[in-house]
Amino acid sequence: MCGIVGFINFRGHQADDAANRIKRMASAIVHRGPDEEGCFVDNYAAFGHRRLSIIDLSSGQQPMGALDGQVQIVFNGEIYNFQEVRSELEAKGRTFATRSDTEVILQAYIEWGEQCVEKLFGMFAFAIWDARDRSVLLARDRVGKKPLYYFYENGRLAFASELKALRAGDLCPDEVSPEALDCYFTFGYIPAPRTVYRSVRKLPAAHVAQVSERDFNERCYWRLSFPEPVETSLDDAVDEFEALLDDAVKCRLMSEVPLGVFLSGGIDSPLVTASMASLMQDPVRSNSIGFDNENYDELPLAEAVARRLKTDHRAFRVTPDVTETIDKIAWHFDEPFADSSAVPTWYVCKMARENVTVALSGDGGDEVFAGYTFRYAPHILESKMRRALPVALRGLLFGPIGAAYPGAAWIPKPLRLKTIFENLAVSDAEAFYQDLVWLRSDTRGALYTSDFLNSLKGFTPFETVQPLYAGPGARDPLSRSQYADIHFYMTDDVLVKVDRMRMAHALEVRSPLLDHRIMEFAARLPVHLKLKGNRGKLLLRKAAERRLPPEVLNQPKRGFSIPVAQWLRNELKPFVEDAVFSKSSTLSNLLRTKQLQRIWDEHQRGARDHSVFLWSVMMFSLWESKHASNHIQ
Repeated sequence: MCGIVGFINFRGHQADDAANRIKRMASAIVHRGPDEEGCFVDNYAAFGHRRLSIIDLSSGQQPMGALDGQVQIVFNGEIYNFQEVRSELEAKGRTFATRSDTEVILQAYIEWGEQCVEKLFGMFAFAIWDARDRSVLLARDRVGKKPLYYFYENGRLAFASELKALRAGDLCPDEVSPEALDCYFTFGYIPAPRTVYRSVRKLPAAHVAQVSERDFNERCYWRLSFPEPVETSLDDAVDEFEALLDDAVKCRLMSEVPLGVFLSGGIDSPLVTASMASLMQDPVRSNSIGFDNENYDELPLAEAVARRLKTDHRAFRVTPDVTETIDKIAWHFDEPFADSSAVPTWYVCKMARENVTVALSGDGGDEVFAGYTFRYAPHILESKMRRALPVALRGLLFGPIGAAYPGAAWIPKPLRLKTIFENLAVSDAEAFYQDLVWLRSDTRGALYTSDFLNSLKGFTPFETVQPLYAGPGARDPLSRSQYADIHFYMTDDVLVKVDRMRMAHALEVRSPLLDHRIMEFAARLPVHLKLKGNRGKLLLRKAAERRLPPEVLNQPKRGFSIPVAQWLRNELKPFVEDAVFSKSSTLSNLLRTKQLQRIWDEHQRGARDHSVFLWSVMMFSLWESKHASNHIQ
């Protein structure tokens, strides 16, 4: 794993000045690659690289050049099929000086141009400078496991693995984007291609960009589709899945440094661990964490899996110094980011790094195999009800009921029907959006200041979700929901969280369940093999019956969570009051102070649980204190 940085002035620059700038940029992300640093500079381009050495430790240094240095690459990631691609290239007469996957990408580009990405299986972000025609190729892997930010304007291009590197090079304006902040307060993260800065973009997952002085041509090279389902039995589907899983795990065991796994008490990571145990001669090094709160502690279940699979298990029970930890987390994210599961992810990466450099994870199981039943099951039921009633009737009947129905926490759970009534009054896409957001539309309108609303010029975050919910090939409410989650929530929340937290500790994380072959297989499955009633991930559960102890099979989904509501009323209370309600905070330019105070007071009294939104406000304040040089007007 690595960090990459670079900039190109297509009209030329002073090499000495460029060398100093690229070193500052690379130094800003030293945590991504503590082992080595490399730079390349010519009269137009400057590339920098920070390396965390995983394979080909003795060579494979970057930037790497070919054709007498005319073509240069910086690369972050791993290409799992690089040996097969190398063999294909050797058959075409290409020769290699190293054993690295970096050189394979470089030679593949020389052979096939930008189409080289379609040959690559893995996780990657890379940039290739081609001095022959003064062009740059930017590329990102199929699901966006590796980040890539860029700024392009007036014949200049700059890119980096993290925003802090662009800012260290003084290469982009840092005017804050109102639309990005609206998305942040609504979802808890900023979806691609937006970033918190108006002029900086994220290259979307599964995209390449061919860049020259006058053109920035971007295209999507892979798209997950949900074709007509292939009818099969559950047992046959599990057989096919197990073969795919074992192959995906096998190719991710490639490493010249210590390798292990994150092990939770769920199903996804234990299945990955079981596959590793069947493929490795030595015991798998497994790592788990728990908290001193039984509602957030999966250690007993993880230890049961470890005993069954005879892993070399390390369990860590954490009593976090939450104030200090979230301060560090805010620095690593560069943008406002409010997924509180970043805290346990920080700790499991920190603990795992004590005995491994590479860890496999179970990320992707929920999105790919329909694990979010708390959203998916009601959504499917509501969609059936919507189809049974005319649109006009639904709006007239359920709209007023939803608006008038109370939403208080004191109402017994079986009678909390406000959201259902509201969803029945709108379309499937709007209902999916309402279930996804942290900030309801009516709360958004009451909470945002007039100036902030005016700056949005009619924009709403629904515009970012609706095209994905209507994704290509998705035919039914479940596949449309999965498509949106995979291309939105998973890419811009889950994978961002994992990338920043593992790189904070110089740890590489590999995710076999996000192998694109497994994703394409799952997309072909009929709904009844993924979800039935309130029970999701049916295929994974059946696979788990074959490989895991019975006590883990029927456990309710907990997620990777922490007691946020409790912390906000206790340990974090003075911290939040100082950060959020201080006179120095610019939140008052965005959010109405009286409305925010009311939300805070309701949470403190226990009248409502506003922990999700309040955590986002707190993380925004931390981001602002660390990264925002321009106050938000």
